[in-house]
Amino acid sequence: MKGLPLAPTNVVDLAGSGLVIFLSFMALVYANFLVRLQPRNFIWGFLFYFCIAMAAFSISRGVGHILRIFLVLGGEEGLWQRVSPWSGGFNTLFMISVSSAIIYYHKGLEAYKAVRSEAEKLAEANRKLAETADELQKVNTYLEDMVEERTRELSKSEKKFRHFFENSKDMVYFCDIDGNITDINKSGLNMLGMDRPSGQLNLLAFFKNDADLDRYLSALSDNGFVNDFEMELESRDGSVHHILLSANAIFDENGFMAGCEGVAKDMTRLRNMTDQLIRQEKMASVGQMAAGVAHEINTPLGVILGYTQLMMDDFSKDSEVYENLLIIERQTKACRKIVADLLKFSRQTDSAKGEVDLNELIEEVLTVSEHNLNISHIKVIRRFAPRLPMIIGDAEKLRQVFINLLNNSHHAMAGGGEICIITGHDPSSGEIVVTVRDTGTGIAEDIKPKIFDPFFTTKEIGKGTGLGLSVTYGIIRDHGGVISVESPVRDPETGRKIQGTAFYVRLPAAVEHRAVNEEK
Repeated sequence: MKGLPLAPTNVVDLAGSGLVIFLSFMALVYANFLVRLQPRNFIWGFLFYFCIAMAAFSISRGVGHILRIFLVLGGEEGLWQRVSPWSGGFNTLFMISVSSAIIYYHKGLEAYKAVRSEAEKLAEANRKLAETADELQKVNTYLEDMVEERTRELSKSEKKFRHFFENSKDMVYFCDIDGNITDINKSGLNMLGMDRPSGQLNLLAFFKNDADLDRYLSALSDNGFVNDFEMELESRDGSVHHILLSANAIFDENGFMAGCEGVAKDMTRLRNMTDQLIRQEKMASVGQMAAGVAHEINTPLGVILGYTQLMMDDFSKDSEVYENLLIIERQTKACRKIVADLLKFSRQTDSAKGEVDLNELIEEVLTVSEHNLNISHIKVIRRFAPRLPMIIGDAEKLRQVFINLLNNSHHAMAGGGEICIITGHDPSSGEIVVTVRDTGTGIAEDIKPKIFDPFFTTKEIGKGTGLGLSVTYGIIRDHGGVISVESPVRDPETGRKIQGTAFYVRLPAAVEHRAVNEEK
């Protein structure tokens, strides 16, 4: 009866101790499975070590209880008294281990989180590094293709610029700070009077007027650009070009002017055409006035001449009155000639136009005037083009043109010289070109714009009316042609400027013309 009340307790104690040992080992096995599944997981690692501590504590506790039951029931209470302290000590030790694991869980979790955060950052950095490596590899793979494609684009762009630069009909240039030309296109070289670059060229040296140069440099320095700047440029061969220039200053990385780039358009032809139009308008107005004056003067001059000639019949040729009347007659005829020139200038006379062979017409003029030229030691050189096309014109008026030109050359060569007459056909413009060139004193630069003006002359009083070239200009214009002058003239062999004057007459060839001087 004494042991019966403890039997249920002992059974439960034995069963509970065994079950605790079994369950703790089962938890340990499962924790080990989780650790193997995710070795880097801190929770599973902590749980694994916690299960080890619990398994050790369960064994110590369960074995102690089982040993106590069996020793007490076997009558070995004394032995249990000796073993009991050891069992309690192990229980306490393993219990402390479990408590320690639980206490340091939070510290370990924070450390785990910090390590994991750094690991994630490192992983992100590794990922970006891998992406960068892939991009670098891709760039390296296609770098040659990219460079080649970029090179093609740059080459195409450079060709476009070079094509524009080389083929522009305007001067395109680049200069350094001192005005030395670093690059210039072919049109620019032609404008400067050269076929190819020869040594160092300085753009500033080609400015004809110092005032233009000062304004050009001041505008570049103050504004950084020059826009539609009108100036005169004198080329190496001495010819003067009226140009319209636009330029921009080039600055270095420090903001200081390092040079300039610009484009210059040759406006010489437009300037000449404008001057010619102004001259035409002026001559048209003068011509209208001259026509009115000529008509008003012609009638009284005719009356004076008629009465003078009637009076001359009433006096002896040896008388003083007859001599006076002869002077009146001579001066009246001179006035009538001036009136006739005025009428020719104003184109108030009838014009009978037909086919004209300029070679034959000029030869007819020379037949009349060459003797007087030879007396003055002037040699006439003919360079007539064969098979010259016909023109449509008034032969009588055209004779007057070439008589006037030959007379001008004659007066310019008082000590003798040469007159060269050249005829030719320009197929590109469909014009007949006649050149009358002499070796005379030439025409001053400031007089050139005035030589075709009515009543302008450099001859002494009584030796010229100033209407010869004006009449010539009007006749050529009436025939749809153009007359121009060059002085000094360019030597056709050397290309240099030499003393003398050349008149260029350009007349349109007949649309339906026949060739002359054909070989039979």
